[in-house]
Amino acid sequence: MNGGLRVAELLKAHGVPVLFTLIGGHISPILVGAKAVGIRVIDVRHEVNAVFAADAVARLTGLPGVAAVTAGPGVTNAITALKNAQMAQSPVVLLGGATATLLRGRGSLQDIDQMALVRPHVKFAARPDRLADLWPALEEALTTCRTGVPGPCFVELAVDLLYDEPIVREWTKNKTDRPNPRLKDRVVSWYINRHLSGLFGGADVPMPTPTPIPPAPASAGEVRKAAAWLRGAKRPVAIVGSGAMNHPGEATALASAVTALGVPTFLSGMARGLLGADSATQMRHKRSAALKEADVVLLAGVPVDFRLDYGSPLSRAKVISVHLDRTDLVKNRRPDLGILADPHRFLLALAKEVGTSAASTDWMGTCAQRDAARDAEIAKMESEPTEYLHPLTLCRAIDRHLTPNSLLVGDGGDFVATASYVVRPRGPFSWLDPGVFGTLGVGAGFALGAKFVHPESDVWLLWGDGAAGFSLVEMDTAKRHGLPFVAVVGNDGGWTQIARDQVPMLGDDVACWLERNDYHTVAEGLGGWGTRIQGDVGLDDALGNALAASRAGRPALVNAWIGRSEFRKGSISM
Repeated sequence: MNGGLRVAELLKAHGVPVLFTLIGGHISPILVGAKAVGIRVIDVRHEVNAVFAADAVARLTGLPGVAAVTAGPGVTNAITALKNAQMAQSPVVLLGGATATLLRGRGSLQDIDQMALVRPHVKFAARPDRLADLWPALEEALTTCRTGVPGPCFVELAVDLLYDEPIVREWTKNKTDRPNPRLKDRVVSWYINRHLSGLFGGADVPMPTPTPIPPAPASAGEVRKAAAWLRGAKRPVAIVGSGAMNHPGEATALASAVTALGVPTFLSGMARGLLGADSATQMRHKRSAALKEADVVLLAGVPVDFRLDYGSPLSRAKVISVHLDRTDLVKNRRPDLGILADPHRFLLALAKEVGTSAASTDWMGTCAQRDAARDAEIAKMESEPTEYLHPLTLCRAIDRHLTPNSLLVGDGGDFVATASYVVRPRGPFSWLDPGVFGTLGVGAGFALGAKFVHPESDVWLLWGDGAAGFSLVEMDTAKRHGLPFVAVVGNDGGWTQIARDQVPMLGDDVACWLERNDYHTVAEGLGGWGTRIQGDVGLDDALGNALAASRAGRPALVNAWIGRSEFRKGSISM
């Protein structure tokens, strides 16, 4: 069994269903081995999208999302997605090819110090030097990525660890089997043979058994104290974020627990959609106003960062914060009750302890009225004249076409932020965005991963026209591998979120504008279906036809020319 097959066997033992990759000679045995053991291999057009796709699989399944990339530029191309996974706390494992152990540091093809480059961005990094060390290193990566605070891990795999021993020995034959060898030749031959014996020796060890991941429950005393605070509150507010979404198979129980609390609840990140589209408990607007008036705020898997204005709205409230990450637990605003535990498990226990609704009818009504008033404001702003299709009109049309099993991927600035006010995810784990890193370019990779996990779902990729430029070519991957999604490009011909502030503040629009390109034609050239829409006439037909194409097996792209509105004026976040 060569090293590539060993990697595949251990991935299979951990339940890994798919391996995302971009082919390279350094990693070919891993891909062949994965196919041989029944792991699906999906090859993309850029390494960064392999890791983005693996990240989506990790978020939606709770299993390690795994990508394999070749040495040197393959690894460097993956760094942005690896950092995104770290900041989003996603259990991703990146397998990086590398030069042969004999050639490290000698100027071989694509040989760089990958470990120094990757270590700051992962929980664990390993470079096994012997075949006997391969399984232990990979086992630790697959376990560590899901233990405690989830996060990415990296294993560098030298090419001579992955191929069969006879093939590797054949590579060195011209150095070890020379006719009439001189003393120098004999020394070199002895060194190489000694090195290869160490490389392959002792490799007949049994494959390790996957290690169970222990839970991180809150103590009963902490749960009781938090419950007492909520029961005694007059104006409680809860925010549930991505940190509470580490157990995809238990989403229904989590939604029931949050609803049972009876507290006005705001959802963020991966938690969007947790309570469905029509929950009376969920509030979508005026979060800062609610926080400023709240007497108790529950943060479940939510760090106090720029998204909460670094804690400014929380100055008057008693804050209960629960998080797996000790740093996130105390970031910017030390909580009055800080609980280092799994937010999911905590919420289940808290709902049982609270027993009955914690919020008064008047307070819930106040928050609901604000929500309705903001919806009315947004509806009124939709009547604002624009040169092309109003972005709010487009977002409402998308929302009309969503079904209970639709899954949304957001990749963009102004257009996606607008959609977040209008488009309502229909259920748990039906919204994917990059997370706190704000990475443009996640779209196609996330959509591919989402469609793999949920082939029965309509996967909608909401793309800004700027963001689409990062990964539009992956429409080819979607077609080749039977992973069709519907992409809607909000095409306003620019980096509008930046222009909103750059132009009035600096008086210059340099580098802000793009052409309103024919992205739909590109999609068609890559085997997909495409159309362009410039107004509301025919909009529903365009979206319906795109859905039909996707359901028939072709990735689809609607190139929606939208106008530049004032809806998000002054909304820059830093």
